[in-house]
Amino acid sequence: MLLNYTSKELDLLARIMRAEALNEGNLGMLMVGNVVVNRAIASCLTFSDVRTITDVIYQPNQFVGTQSSLFQSRSTSAEQALAKRVLNGEYYHPATHALWFYAPSPGTNCKNTWYGQEFAGKYKNHCFYKPESGTCKEIY
Repeated sequence: MLLNYTSKELDLLARIMRAEALNEGNLGMLMVGNVVVNRAIASCLTFSDVRTITDVIYQPNQFVGTQSSLFQSRSTSAEQALAKRVLNGEYYHPATHALWFYAPSPGTNCKNTWYGQEFAGKYKNHCFYKPESGTCKEIY
C-alpha cells in the first residue's frame, strides 16, 4: 500500500530518519522510514488514529529524534531520496513489518519482546519489533 504525502512530509520523514539513525548509515535510516510508514498504514494498536507521516512523527512519546538537533534542520536531497524510496514501497528486513524499534544500551542485547511485541531482528544498534500477523493486517 502506498501512502499519500506532501513535500513537507517528505522532509519530515527524511529528518526523522536522519535523527534516529544517521550513525546506522543509509540502510538503518531506510529501516526507520519503514517503521514510520508502517505506523501510518497500520490501523491497529496505538496507531489506529495516525494516518499521515506528520501524525506518526508527532504522536506523543514515540520518537526521541524529534528532540535532536539533527531533526531541526531541513533535510538534504540525498536524505529525501532515501525517504522517497520508503514511501514508494521499499522494505528492508528486519523492519519489513515492524512498528517499533529502539537502541539498547551499549553491551545490552535486544529484548525478546518490547511493548508485548515480537522481536523481528536487529540491525547495527537498533532492535525491531513487529506485531503478530493477524493483529495489523495492513502491514502484512
